[in-house]
Amino acid sequence: MALDENTVRLAKGKNLATVVTLMPNGQPQALPTWIDTDGEYLLVNTEPVRQRSKNLARDPRITILIQASDNPWDWSEVRGHVVETVGGPEARQHIDELSKRYVGTEYSRPIGPAGRVIFKIAPDKVNTAKG
Repeated sequence: MALDENTVRLAKGKNLATVVTLMPNGQPQALPTWIDTDGEYLLVNTEPVRQRSKNLARDPRITILIQASDNPWDWSEVRGHVVETVGGPEARQHIDELSKRYVGTEYSRPIGPAGRVIFKIAPDKVNTAKG
């Protein structure tokens, strides 16, 4: 399944996403995060030591809800799964690009020794509304 143009627009904007993964006991974990897309996949950048990374390593299913920063009724929900994890310099460069979009400067928070990873999310179902 392909991402629709509304989802791509929202993921390329300065909009936060709520990322939902499943804890080991099956309970959902939801966190606001920066979001991106390459046009084919949604891209979530995080550290591999974070709980959501551990959750996705165990169970690749994920739901991402993106809401427009200026209109909560302009949204896209993507239910999907991780198809690839990218680390190294590409993930580090990507977090700098995201930080420039969201806060105007390169990423300034400390990055642990495990570095960063990008989860590429393929959509299984997309629901959108442009309110």
